[in-house]
Amino acid sequence: MRLRCAVLDDFQQIATSVADWSPLEDQVDVVSFAEHFADEDTLAEALAEFDIVVTLRERVAFPGSLLARLPRLKLLVASGMRNSVIDYAAAEAHGVTVCGTASSSTPPVELTWALLLGLARGIVEETNAVRGGGPWQSTVGADLHGRRLGVLGLGKIGSRVAQVGLAFGMDVVAWSRNLTKERADEVGAELASSMDVLLASSDFVSVHLALGDRTRGLIGARELALLKPTAYLINTSRAAIVDQDALLTALHEGRIAGAGIDVFDVEPLPADHPMRTAPRLLATPHLGYVSRANYATYYGQAVEDIQAYLAGEPLRRLG
Repeated sequence: MRLRCAVLDDFQQIATSVADWSPLEDQVDVVSFAEHFADEDTLAEALAEFDIVVTLRERVAFPGSLLARLPRLKLLVASGMRNSVIDYAAAEAHGVTVCGTASSSTPPVELTWALLLGLARGIVEETNAVRGGGPWQSTVGADLHGRRLGVLGLGKIGSRVAQVGLAFGMDVVAWSRNLTKERADEVGAELASSMDVLLASSDFVSVHLALGDRTRGLIGARELALLKPTAYLINTSRAAIVDQDALLTALHEGRIAGAGIDVFDVEPLPADHPMRTAPRLLATPHLGYVSRANYATYYGQAVEDIQAYLAGEPLRRLG
């Protein structure tokens, strides 16, 4: 019997063209879903007849309650090698193998700078004015050279963001709970004595921390109040690191100059979500990982994972 594979959240309908799925054509039927299944009941119904599921990043949660409703599911492939929304113990209990793929740090670094530069130079406002016959030069750009960039998290992505900041002639300072002076020196950044010091002294703050118990809600109303009123906050990491309600309040009250946000508490954003209409906000629909090369890696390695599983030798197992 042929197996059925579901590819979730293929919004651009690109998954089956950006990688070569032909090695599976004799054994597996692949179905790509462009729509997002927002609740467990809808998801369980849609996936009931599938043996394999390919899911994108952490957009869709796979708790034990859902896995129990998918008796045919045997292989779950998640893009990336870290996923906090899969119940690995439940997957094992239900006989579901979980595998991952490689990913590149390049797309989120580039998007971070796209958001930062877009905010600093009022790109959206000025473009809309030019196209709509509005005022000529209505904003005054914020300089980068000589300004301070605060980087929260100096891992694979954060360190590259810091290096770009140095290339712009910025003063780069970094902080995370486990960051050492030696690591900061390697990148060319100054180690901040605390997160509070980084927030209070930076003109731009970019978040590049992994989401966990110690970072969930790390930046709340108190922390946002430490930022200069001329400062900008960029978050391409995880929405839950920054308190969403506190951020909305800061934007509406003009406590900070602006924010560039690529990650949200609910994705896709509902049509009436307050983030869609917040002032001083440059928002993108979680594009940090969305690039042709990254998709080719995700889906190409998803094919490899499926081939390996069918051969009885699973690759890149998670859990």
